[in-house]
Amino acid sequence: MNHPVTCDPRNHAYKNGKTFEDCKAEARRVTSQLAEEIVKNEAGEVSWNKILEATDHDELVYKLTLKYLREKGYDIGYNKNPRVKVDISQIQTANNEKPTIF
Repeated sequence: MNHPVTCDPRNHAYKNGKTFEDCKAEARRVTSQLAEEIVKNEAGEVSWNKILEATDHDELVYKLTLKYLREKGYDIGYNKNPRVKVDISQIQTANNEKPTIF
């Protein structure tokens, strides 16, 4: 019979012995850092490779970071455009009107 602790998915160890909750916390921290970097970056974007480096090549943290960036309103791109940038369609003015793009 299996030991109940080993069957419990909440106790599964991921890269470097982290739990899923540890991975989520790290992804939120990295997301905040990258969001600041995107705003400061002249191009207004970061590459997926930069995100992979920021997450120390941890696949779960990388995927969660992309998820959280999407939740914050960033365009996370796709395989032919591997960049995360501000999604202009998500930006709205204070009175909920679409912004004027020059």
